[in-house]
Amino acid sequence: MRSYDLPIRVVSMYPDIMNTYSDRGNLLAIQYRALQQGIDITLEEVSLGDSLPVDCDLLLIGGGQDQEQKRISADLNLKANQLQIWAEQDVSILAVCGGFQLFGKWYRDSKGNYLAGVEIFDMTTIAPRIANFRAVGDIWVTSNIKDIGDVVGFENHAGQSYLGPQGSSFATVKYGNGNNGLDRTEGAFYRNVVGTYLHGSVLPKNPMLLDYLLANALNHRYDEDLKPKFSSPSPFVLQAQSTAMDVTRRKSEKR
Repeated sequence: MRSYDLPIRVVSMYPDIMNTYSDRGNLLAIQYRALQQGIDITLEEVSLGDSLPVDCDLLLIGGGQDQEQKRISADLNLKANQLQIWAEQDVSILAVCGGFQLFGKWYRDSKGNYLAGVEIFDMTTIAPRIANFRAVGDIWVTSNIKDIGDVVGFENHAGQSYLGPQGSSFATVKYGNGNNGLDRTEGAFYRNVVGTYLHGSVLPKNPMLLDYLLANALNHRYDEDLKPKFSSPSPFVLQAQSTAMDVTRRKSEKR
């Protein structure tokens, strides 16, 4: 196992607010996987009124309902310029559900209120004023990022996200609704920024996505393409992913 002298800097945004369906589990998975690979981590949690640190290698933001998104929107936009700079510098970022929606251009909630996004993704999101759509349940997608493969999770969102001409989807839906239930896109992808609706939490049961984010964080910290060779994921992690896929497959066959 390679020894890494420099710790990677992890920023967790609004962990006290944006933590729907235990999205904090993504941070725990990162910490555990880094420990397995001999990678030290420094963690900074940033919430309302806090400043972003001067440096970051990996950033996480979880999901929240309309109330939580409205609560953080103004504060998040004060940080938009720095977040955009980090995205262009290839910081590794995972934005989930409500966090993902606010990384687009804007989100219109079910009451018609517009919340400005930080504009990292060419994407807009609309929550219907009449509750005629809600994506709820297990979801299985195939990532459009090389070597990640299939990804499984749980979605629960009323917002319908639509990618613009410069937008790229994170994955293609095999079973479930994805961004809007129509075009089979799921999430968004820009440089090293991944946005997704997948809860679960998503990283503990998807080791290839976890390693992708961690490897990009290492590359950013060392300012070079390390192509780190991580040890194989735990058999228990692989079994968890396999079981989730089997459950979702059976549901898709009954549909």
